[in-house]
Amino acid sequence: MLLLPPSEGKAPGGEGPPWAEGAQAFAGLNPRRRTLGVAVRRALRSGDEAARTRLLGARGDLLAAAAADWRAIDRAPTLPAWRRYAGVVWSALDPAGLDREAHDALLERVLIPSGAFGLLAAGDAVPAYRLKMGASVPAIGGLAAWWRPRIAPLVADRAHGGWIVDLLPGEHAAALDPARIARGGARLVRVALVTGEDAGSARAVGHAGKHAKGLLARAVLTHGARTPDEVAGLEVPGLRTLAVTADGPLHTVMIRVAPAGTETPERSRGR
Repeated sequence: MLLLPPSEGKAPGGEGPPWAEGAQAFAGLNPRRRTLGVAVRRALRSGDEAARTRLLGARGDLLAAAAADWRAIDRAPTLPAWRRYAGVVWSALDPAGLDREAHDALLERVLIPSGAFGLLAAGDAVPAYRLKMGASVPAIGGLAAWWRPRIAPLVADRAHGGWIVDLLPGEHAAALDPARIARGGARLVRVALVTGEDAGSARAVGHAGKHAKGLLARAVLTHGARTPDEVAGLEVPGLRTLAVTADGPLHTVMIRVAPAGTETPERSRGR
C-alpha cells in the first residue's frame, strides 16, 4: 500500500452522489464519520469566530465557505478522492496523466488518512470540506488520536502482510500506530525527505518536499515499487537516496531533495 496525505487545496464541485451513497472502501467508518460531522457542525454553530478559525484553519471568506461546506456535507456532490485533492503533492503526482497500469495501481494501492473521513481509498467519493488531521474538535478531541485505533487495523488488513510505503507528513503519520500495523503482519516503510549532502547532516525538507513527494509517489506507482530497496532504487530527477535503515518492523528510506534551482537528474540510489 502507499499512504498519501489529503490536501487543503481541493477541486470544486462534483457530479457524484453524496459521500455516504457513493464509493467507500471503508464504509464501516461511516457511523464515526457522522458522529464527527455532528460535532463539527455543533462547534461551528456555537463557537465564536476565533473558535471557528481554530477549528477549520481559515479566516474571512474562506472560513465562511468552509463552514457552508460543512453544513451541506451530507448532501453535497462528490468527486473521487484522486480528483478532489488538488494541492502540491497531488498536482505533482498528476493522477489523470498516469498510464492505465499506474492508474489502476493508484486505485488499488493508495490510502489517504483524513481528518474528516478517517481513511479513504483513492477512488472514494469525497465532498468539498476543510478539516485538518491536526485539528481538535469539541467533544471529540484531537483527530489523529481519535482516528488512530480505527485506522491502523484497516491499513494492515489492506496490506495483506506486505509492505506499506508511508509518504505522510507528521500530522497524518500521528494517526498511524506502527506497532499495531506490525501486529497485523504488515511492514512499514517510512520515507524521510531531507536536505543535506549525507545522512549525518540531513534535516527535514520544507515546502519543496511536497512537490518531491508527489513525484516520488508517481514513480512508486509507475514502477510498482513496494519494498524499501525498490523505493530507494527509484530514479527521480532531483532526488537521491542517502540511507536505508531498519528498526524492527519499521524501515526508513532517507531521500535527499536537491535545493531549488539544482534539480538536475540524479541517480536515486546513492549508497
